[in-house]
Amino acid sequence: MKKGYLCLVLHAHLPFVRHPEYEDFLEEDWLFEAITETYIPLILMMQKLTEEDVFWRLTMSITPPLANMLSDELLQKRYLRYLSNLENLIKKEIKRTMKIPQLKPVVEMYKKRFRDCRKVFESCDGNILKIFKEFQEKGFLEIITCTATHGFLPLMVQKKDQQAQIKIAKRDYEEKFSTKPRGIWLAECGYTEGIDEILKEEKIRFFFTDTHGVLYGRPRPKYAVYAPVYTKEGVAVFARDVESSMQVWSAEVGYPGDYRYREFYRDLGFDLPYNYIRPHLHSDGIRRNVGIKYHRITGRVPLNKKEYYVPQWAQEAALTHARHFMWCRERQSEWLYSQFEREPVIVCPYDAELYGHWWFEGPDFLYYLFKELQNSIVEPVSPSQYLKKHPHLQVLEVCPSTWGDKGYNEVWLNGTNDWIYRHLHFCVEKMIESAQNYNSANPNKIEQRVLNQMARELLLAESSDWAFIMTTGTTVPYAHKRTKTHTNNFLKLYEMLKKGKIDENFLKDLEHRNNIFPHINWRVYA
Repeated sequence: MKKGYLCLVLHAHLPFVRHPEYEDFLEEDWLFEAITETYIPLILMMQKLTEEDVFWRLTMSITPPLANMLSDELLQKRYLRYLSNLENLIKKEIKRTMKIPQLKPVVEMYKKRFRDCRKVFESCDGNILKIFKEFQEKGFLEIITCTATHGFLPLMVQKKDQQAQIKIAKRDYEEKFSTKPRGIWLAECGYTEGIDEILKEEKIRFFFTDTHGVLYGRPRPKYAVYAPVYTKEGVAVFARDVESSMQVWSAEVGYPGDYRYREFYRDLGFDLPYNYIRPHLHSDGIRRNVGIKYHRITGRVPLNKKEYYVPQWAQEAALTHARHFMWCRERQSEWLYSQFEREPVIVCPYDAELYGHWWFEGPDFLYYLFKELQNSIVEPVSPSQYLKKHPHLQVLEVCPSTWGDKGYNEVWLNGTNDWIYRHLHFCVEKMIESAQNYNSANPNKIEQRVLNQMARELLLAESSDWAFIMTTGTTVPYAHKRTKTHTNNFLKLYEMLKKGKIDENFLKDLEHRNNIFPHINWRVYA
C-alpha cells in the first residue's frame, strides 16, 4: 500500500556565457564541465533505468539560458574540443600511471566516462536537449521552465518586466520542447505577491517555493508542506521539505561529505608538472581545474593528505546512502500518513549541478534510489501527475520568500550588489517606453532588430547570477563586467534608436555575441 509520494526536482541552470570573440574562455568551461559531469551522466542514468524497465519519475527545470547554450552550434563545437582535450589527457595518463596500480580503476573510469560522453553527444548531433525531450514525451521526465534569464522577480518594480521574463521563457520553451510548460521554477524560488497572476495569464499550473513560503502562508496550511496548495489565482505551489534536503545539502551530515566519495577540490590541473599539463590548459597557460581528480574526500585532512579514490567504495557508498534515503522517506511518509490520513508528497528540490559536478556519485545515488523505490511504500511522482491525482487543494496566500540565505532577498540585495538596481530599473523604464512608442508605429527592419537586441541586453543584465556572485565573492570582476557591459550596450542602442542614427556594425556585433533568444519579440514590453 502506498503511503506517500516523492517529488524529486533538479534545477538545471547556468548563466548565459558565450564569448565568440575569444578562442577560449574560462567561464565557458562552466557549461562544458556541467555537460560532462552532470547532464550526460543524468542522461546515462535515465537510459539505464529505462533499459532495465525501472519505474522512475523526475522533474527538471532546464532554464532558458542553459537551453540556449546547449542548442548553440558554436558552444557545441567548443564542447567537442573540450572533450577531445580530456580524451587526449587520459590517454597520456594511462601510460603515466601504469606503475601505480591503485590508479588503474580510476583512470579506466575516466576513459569510459569520456567515451560515453562522446557517444551520447554525437547520438543527438550535439544537442542533448533532444534526449531530455524524448524522456519527457515518454512520460518519465517532466521538464519545467524558469524566468527568461534567471531574473529575480521580487526585485523587479515593473509588472511588465516580470511578465516579459515569464512570457519570453514560455515561448523559448515551446520552441525547444514542442509543447507548453506546465510548471516553472521561479529563479531562486523568489516569490512575491502578484507573480501568481502572471503565471495564471500564461497558463502555468504550478511553481515551487522554499518551506516557509507555504508554511507561513495564510491561513496555516492544513498539511504543512506535504501537500501543494493553490494561490488565490488557482496556481499550485509545491514547497520544499527540509528534512530530505538536509540529508543531501548539509555540510555536516549530508551524504556528499562521505570519506569514500571523490574529492572535488584536488585536480590534475594543479597536481601535475606544469610542462606536462600545459598542452591541456587554455591559451593563457594559467593552471585551472581540468576535471580529472584522483583522490577521495578521505576526511578532514589537508588536500595533500587525501588518499586515492576507489570507485568500488564510492559505488557502495552511493547504494548505502540511496537505501538510507529511501528508508527515511518511508518512515517519514508512514508518520505523516498516520497524521493526515492521506498520502503526503515529499518535495526534494536540488541544484542539478550538485549531482555529478559537486557530488560526483550523485547520478549513481539517483539510479540506486529509483531501483530501491520499486518495492517501496513511497512512489516517485511528477508535479503534474500529483495534481491530476489530487486536484482539490487548500487555497492560501503564499508568503514572499526565496531559498537563499535567511529565506528572503538579502542575497540579491545587499551592500555588495545594491548599486546594480538603479541601472536596471532605468533600463526597464526605457525599454517599456521604446516598446510602447514603436508598437503603435511601423518600425522598419533595422529598428526592430535594435529593439530586439535592447530586450536581449536588458534580460542578460537582469540575470540573478551576477548579484549572487557579488554576494558570494567568487568571480566578482566577471559579474561586474557582465552587468556593466549589458547595461551599457542597452543604453547605446537606446540612444541610437532615439536619435535615428543606428550603427549597424555595432548592432551586428551584439547580435553575434549575445544571441540568446533568436526569435525574441520586443513587443512583450509594450
